[in-house]
Amino acid sequence: MMKSTRVAAVLCGGYLLATASAWAESPSRAAMLSNTCAGCHGTNGASVGPSMPVISGMSEAFLLDSMKKFKSGERPSSIMGRLAKAYSDDELKLVAEYFAKHPFVSAKQETDPAKVAIGKQIHEQRCKKCHIDNGRDSEDGSILGGQWKEYLQISMSEFRSGKRVMPKKMAEKMEGENKLTPEEVEAIIHFYASQK
Repeated sequence: MMKSTRVAAVLCGGYLLATASAWAESPSRAAMLSNTCAGCHGTNGASVGPSMPVISGMSEAFLLDSMKKFKSGERPSSIMGRLAKAYSDDELKLVAEYFAKHPFVSAKQETDPAKVAIGKQIHEQRCKKCHIDNGRDSEDGSILGGQWKEYLQISMSEFRSGKRVMPKKMAEKMEGENKLTPEEVEAIIHFYASQK
């Protein structure tokens, strides 16, 4: 009887160790929820498509706020609004945490050195207080430095057309009597896109 109890204990212990090992190796719930995003935003948020932003390394608060705005329709989208509606707020938080913990991966792209130089001047005069370290960090947790040019162009077009609400501080620096020309907007996009 004693021998069979020991055998049962060993077998049970082995099963628990194997199960614990499988749990440790299986993806987290956040990783599983984030798999949906990989098709557009790349593995771990490192996008390889120029119209899709790199989202890895952005702050959790910024990512969560963006996804909630997509979900509510406050932020325009073609696909993101539909996808975000499929997630609960708790699930969106897990997804935001997941991408925030991965390092930002700069997009590999060509930029025009002349436009970069002009964009750098505009950044220094108007943008550097909020978009810190040449756009690699910001007050709101977004990352512009190293982002895809095409995505930045789409975002600026949405802001300038009124399709997307421009943050007040940004509007003060870019609109009204301070309005940037289309050439200046393109220059600052090249500047941010040039950052590594």
